[in-house]
Amino acid sequence: MKNTPAEASSALQANRPIPASANRSAVLAIIVVSYLMIVIDISIVITGLPKIQAGLHFTPAGLSWVQNAYTLSFGGLLMLGARAGDILGRRRMFIYGLGLFTLASLAIGVSQSPAWLLTFRAIQGVGAAVLAPSTLALLSTHFAEGPERTRALAYYAAAAGVGASVGLVLGGLVADLLSWRVGFFINLPIGIALMLGARRYIAETPKRPGQFDLVGAFTSTLGMSTLVYGIVRSAEAGWGDAVTVASVATGAVLLGLFVFNESRASQPILPLRLFASRERSGAYAARMLFLGGMVGFWFFTTQYLQGVLGYRPLEAGLAFLPTTIPNFVAAMMVPRLTRQFGNARLLAIGLAIGAVGMAWLAQVSAHTPYLTGVALPMILIGIGQGGVLGPLTVSAVSGVAGEDAGAASGLVNVAHQLGGSLGLGVLVVVFAAAGSGAMGSPDALAHRVAATFIASTVMLALALALVLMLIVRPRAQRQAIA
Repeated sequence: MKNTPAEASSALQANRPIPASANRSAVLAIIVVSYLMIVIDISIVITGLPKIQAGLHFTPAGLSWVQNAYTLSFGGLLMLGARAGDILGRRRMFIYGLGLFTLASLAIGVSQSPAWLLTFRAIQGVGAAVLAPSTLALLSTHFAEGPERTRALAYYAAAAGVGASVGLVLGGLVADLLSWRVGFFINLPIGIALMLGARRYIAETPKRPGQFDLVGAFTSTLGMSTLVYGIVRSAEAGWGDAVTVASVATGAVLLGLFVFNESRASQPILPLRLFASRERSGAYAARMLFLGGMVGFWFFTTQYLQGVLGYRPLEAGLAFLPTTIPNFVAAMMVPRLTRQFGNARLLAIGLAIGAVGMAWLAQVSAHTPYLTGVALPMILIGIGQGGVLGPLTVSAVSGVAGEDAGAASGLVNVAHQLGGSLGLGVLVVVFAAAGSGAMGSPDALAHRVAATFIASTVMLALALALVLMLIVRPRAQRQAIA
């Protein structure tokens, strides 16, 4: 039996599942597939990077903007997208985000220049910024905190494993047999189907009066963009370059203004009270470090596989399966493992396994056998990623009040995307600084890639240290007192 609108509104405000949603399986499927579409899109880009670089004549540092143009607009506008969902309705913004993401994918597929592609990658990121916070917020309001939500979040996280596997293989297949452009056209029918399904099965959330923090959105997005631009530019122009220094300084000032604005705004896009919990703060910081390290794995491994080992795009996509399959399996086991080890301990174990795998992979050279030097450490990296993202998300939304559900879920995605952008910016600098020998030689490329994996290992180790200090140890102390 369906609830009245008043009852549904009350349930939302209490951050409980909406009893009116009898088709929870359909709701979960629509939300997970929408996230799956985003992940597949990212994976398709990964295996297509060498083809995109050759076809549109990107420089090595410029190629990183195929990823960063998307993630910066995605991460920078996520909190505004979350606020829009709270004020205008989360289902409405979910559909609007899907529409913009789908149309931008079509435009990317017909791009004829680097400027055109990067422009629409940024627009695609805007669509994702509107879509993503609504997905996680809708999960939070349709599924109660506890085992039910943990199970839903496990499926949500497992979509990353499925999407990565499908996207990497599909991206390699279309890049090999057709064109990298075809990978973006796939989003068109999927996006249309999801929009129709959302209108039918997902109940709209009540609108709430409020204001849009445009100053906060502007300063955060422009601040992160100029900061990352300065970091990436330093790889080619050096740290003594005036534009590099000015970009980094401007980015730092704008981010400072963002924090100041959020402390005084009547309705900030990032309520600073979300950082009052040490566990949540640790989860956000650890997520940024973890994604900073992992983005280098995906970005540089595909160049290693194709540029050093000589794999074709399809072969490179298949070569990632030792990561993506364990990733999926580990993510699906998270609910059971959480009951056995606890969320905090499982998070630490997953980070430790991932760090060991990354350190192992950092030993690659131009003569490393794929099976023992690449595939085996990939398995550990996949297990680590699958076991980390779900528990990190649980810690990041733990104890959040109903009125902050959208902002908290948006902040999870902000940490995810901006951590990746900052991490990739730093790793591009490491890649350039590690240069030795002719740029086109397999030995030189392998040496540079290995250096980025060492830096990624350091990021994962720092994330583990934060989790131990801010999440595992406090929880152990509370349990000892209880």
